[in-house]
Order: sequence, then structure tokens, then C-alpha cells
Amino acid sequence: MKKIIISGGGTGGHIYPAVAIANELKAIDASNEILFVGAEGKMEMEKVPKAGYKIIGLPIAGINRSNMLANLGLPLKLIKSLWKTYRVIKDFKPDIAIGVGGYASGPTLIMANFLGVPTLIQEQNSFAGVTNKFVAKKAQKICVAYPNMEQFFPKEKIIMTGNPVRKDILETNSKREQAFKHFGLDPERKTLLVIGGSQGARTINEAIFAGLNDLISNDLQVIWQTGKIFINKAKQGVESLQTQRVFVSDFIYEMDLAYAAADLVVSRAGALSVSELCLAEKPSILVPLPTAAEDHQTQNALSLVNVKAAWLVKDVEARDILVDNVVKLANDKQEMQLLSKNIKTLAKPEAGKEIAAEVLKIIK
Repeated sequence: MKKIIISGGGTGGHIYPAVAIANELKAIDASNEILFVGAEGKMEMEKVPKAGYKIIGLPIAGINRSNMLANLGLPLKLIKSLWKTYRVIKDFKPDIAIGVGGYASGPTLIMANFLGVPTLIQEQNSFAGVTNKFVAKKAQKICVAYPNMEQFFPKEKIIMTGNPVRKDILETNSKREQAFKHFGLDPERKTLLVIGGSQGARTINEAIFAGLNDLISNDLQVIWQTGKIFINKAKQGVESLQTQRVFVSDFIYEMDLAYAAADLVVSRAGALSVSELCLAEKPSILVPLPTAAEDHQTQNALSLVNVKAAWLVKDVEARDILVDNVVKLANDKQEMQLLSKNIKTLAKPEAGKEIAAEVLKIIK
């Protein structure tokens, strides 16, 4: 039995890979004991227990760039978080601590290093996060999903594993019939899947809303995840068209079925979304979130665009040209096949297993 701390979170892009790593470690040996450390009030405090794991919250927070006065309490929060992590590590006695990025992984890995616990980092993005760059110096291994990461990390510590994602996305081809039944759509029609991350994406939503008529008149049907903020407006738009060809929801839990039904996808370019699109082998138009830290979503998108594995539409241009691009791609069978073929070569289906194997190697 090994004892493992996994720390980080803040967004689904950090949490889902963390849970995937935990699941692989449990699959290797069910007696492995895993404890998560997250940030109080963040989504990991809800999502991790749902996945069946215990989590402890730290009073840590990120820098508030819109209200600098709100940052006055940060040093105290950091001290409290370091002290709480010290006690957690002393009590739990982990064999290793894994950091996946996000606020909580900083104090956890700093304290693990201080107490002589070996550490491993998993960096999801093509542009490394501030926390991971800071704690990388003392990490034993750094698992990455993109090439050229030696600009951020010591080259000898880097292992190219890809991002671990949920297993059900690997078996979408056999679920196509079930998927169309689930969403109430026509299996004979081309299907566009629109996803803007777990919170929804305003620019994408507004572009799709304005172009619904164009999509329908070009014989497309749509599966549209809007996020909570836009759902009512989206439903009104669909109702006013009186069409059965748009399935709209604030959140899609059955993402394996959504990918199974989709012929092409419009998505943000978060690390996890990009990894899922590679595994699902879907022709995609990526609309990076321009306010993402260090503009990392644009870097993620370009890693596909540069090898002709996806199209890119800038957020600032999406309202004007996104729907036109969707129609153009949907009507170009050859280009769709090329994107699908090229994106498949970037998939890393064994990422979770490889990271779990590295973790156990370090412990030994």
C-alpha cells in the first residue's frame, strides 16, 4: 500500500486529470490510499468527493487583478495554508505528493519538499502555470502534454505523457446510435457539438445564438452546452426557431455520447478539451479564451493548428466569422478527414497509466 497526496484544482482542467491519475493508481493497486488537497470554496471541494475521494481544503486564494485591495490578506492565507499542509503531511505521511496546478498545489508541494517527501508535477498546458514553474525545481519528474516544455522546466525531468482524460471518450464509435437517441437527433444529419468549458463561453454562445438560423438552413443539427449564465437565452432562441434540431443544455454530463454524435466541434482550447478532441478524433474549430493566464489557450490551439489538426478562430472575430467557418468546414469533406486524421496522431490514450507508473517508480 502506498500513500499519495494529489493537490491542485480551481478548474475542471486541473481536477479531471487529477481524478484520472487517482483512478489509475487505484486500478494498479486498490489498497493505495489517496488524499486530495484543494482550495476552500473551489470546485474541487465538490467534484473530488463525487469521484469517491477524500479532500482537505486550504484557505489559499489567487491574486485578484481587478481589485488589488482584495489581495491584502493573501500573505496570511499563504501562511495558514502552509501550516495546514504541514499538519496534513505529518498526519498522513505520504510516500509522494503530486501537483496538478492551481492554487492549492503551491503550498502542498513547497511543504512536501521541506519535509523530504518526493514530488511529481503534471502540467496540462503548452504554457506552464506560475505554480508549477515555481515548484518544478525540486520535483523528481514533470509530466507534460506538449513538446518544447524545456523552456519552463529542467529538460532532464520532463516526460511527455499527454493529459489523462476519462476513459469513456475512447469508446465513442460504438455509441453513435445510442447518442442520437439520447439527444433526440437525426443520425442521417451532420452534427455540430458546441462546448465552452464547464462554465460556458460567452463569445461562442453569442456567435452560435446569432447564427442558429444559418446552421439550420445549412442542414446541420446542434448539440450545444451553454453553461448556466446563457442557458435561458439559448432556450428562447431555440424555441423561437421551432426546431427539433438543436439540443441545448447548461451542462452535458454524457460527454462520451456528445462526442459520439458529433461530426465536428467548436470548443475553447483548454488543455483538457484539446486532449479529449485528440482522443475523439474530431475535426474542430478552436476559439481560445484570450484572458486565460499567459494566453495559454492560444498556445494550446496553435500546437494543433500548426500541424493542420484544427482550425482557429480568434475570440475577437468569433461573432463575425465563427458560424461561417463552421458551415465552410462542414461542407468540406476532404478537410474534415484531414483534420480528423492529423488530430488522431496527437492523442495519448495511455497518459493516466504512464503518469501512475512514474509515480510508483519514484516511490520505489
